[in-house]
Amino acid sequence: MQFDLTSKVALVTGASSGLGHHFAQTLATHGATVVVAARRVERLTKLVEAIQAKGGRAIAVACDVTDTASIRACVEQAVAQAGGIDILVNNAGIADPAAALETTEAQWNATIDTNLNGAWHMAQQVAKTMVAAKRGGSIINIASILGLRVATALPAYVAAKAGLIHLTKALALEWARANIRVNAIAPGYILTEINQEWFASEGGQAAIKRIPQRRIGSPADLDGPLLLLASDASSYMTGSIIVADGGHAVNSL
Repeated sequence: MQFDLTSKVALVTGASSGLGHHFAQTLATHGATVVVAARRVERLTKLVEAIQAKGGRAIAVACDVTDTASIRACVEQAVAQAGGIDILVNNAGIADPAAALETTEAQWNATIDTNLNGAWHMAQQVAKTMVAAKRGGSIINIASILGLRVATALPAYVAAKAGLIHLTKALALEWARANIRVNAIAPGYILTEINQEWFASEGGQAAIKRIPQRRIGSPADLDGPLLLLASDASSYMTGSIIVADGGHAVNSL
């Protein structure tokens, strides 16, 4: 099977809900042992049980990506319990909309710390284990089309995602000789439990009409890019940004 991940270990951050929750199940379905990480451990436990009920292998690890000590402990626990890390899905992220003049220092710092700093520290710690084990691997950063274009009332978020895209390229350049591939997925509007109420509203429906495909994406629409980048099918790809947005990023409206 082209996207077979048997014998691979994948660490997924922000796995307690949304895209991370879905990504963990997708990777497990394709054979990976999945280490699911987030702050809400009780939700991770249920996710592990769901994966195991389908014959998959999963481990839950508490992790706060805004805390470097927590990141180190998470990576150490993943290596100790799963035997190493082959794939990192840097998914943990938040958005706290506010107009630029109304954005507080706390809002700015929390968004940058989670979406950019957290991804950087996690990638660095995981890469250290990959280099030490001489096994290489794949790091997949979950960016956004708002790292390529902007929107109102999200100054910290767009700055963080743009930074994450450039960080992806910088790390790909540095770590290629160690056989560590670093790529990113830049999703457009994807329906999750966090945003489903807004997309059902008048404003949300108007936003969907501005997407060239005239529909909102589902988490499953990201499975192809995820499995491509996680598997050996992308062995000659690093520093790539895969956009999955129904044509939104190329639409000037």
